[in-house]
Amino acid sequence: MTDATGASALTDKLGVDIDPELLSLALTHRSFAYENGGIAHNERLEFLGDSILGQAVTVHLFRRHPDLDEGSLAKRRASVVSTIALAEVARGIDLGPYLRLGRGEDQTGGRDKDSILADTTEALIGATYLSAGPDAATALVLRLVEPLMADPERYGAAMDPKTSLQELAARMELPPPAYTVAAAGPDHHRVFTATVAVGDIAREGVGSSKKQAEMAGALAVWRELSARA
Repeated sequence: MTDATGASALTDKLGVDIDPELLSLALTHRSFAYENGGIAHNERLEFLGDSILGQAVTVHLFRRHPDLDEGSLAKRRASVVSTIALAEVARGIDLGPYLRLGRGEDQTGGRDKDSILADTTEALIGATYLSAGPDAATALVLRLVEPLMADPERYGAAMDPKTSLQELAARMELPPPAYTVAAAGPDHHRVFTATVAVGDIAREGVGSSKKQAEMAGALAVWRELSARA
């Protein structure tokens, strides 16, 4: 969805004006680029956005938490800029439908794949920097990740969702998490789907590796159990 209406809807969600060409580039995954004659894709913007994201979060945490030491600040930053955290941010703005994906990637769940969602979020930050400047890019980062930074209970889960889920299940006197993983697609482009179950809750996570899929599924179950707790 990259026509004028779609672009406007997405920039409204982001709260920033992005040059239409840069916006389209930020949403273009390499699978789409390869299927359309090797056009440009979003990986350079992702590289730029990753740097801006890290700086914005680092400065914000440093200023907000003068009492925390280096190690504690580093852990908080890592949890906010992780692939899982950024994918959660992307789902919060319903980014998936706007992605420009190749047919194969689209058919294998690419619109909800953590790595693609996280990378595209970084590319959008990079596009914002080029379109509206560093202040606008920093403001966008803080708007997107503020809900994560405002909830300290989520730091541990975003860093290590499998351990956090196991600990939460034990505290709630529930059985330990059970993991079932399936893989699909060719060897060079495997997609893993993990089903994670605790008691009567079962959720799926998708990733480009077994570990990533299990972590995504574990975080989904952890969120639901946390809400009940």
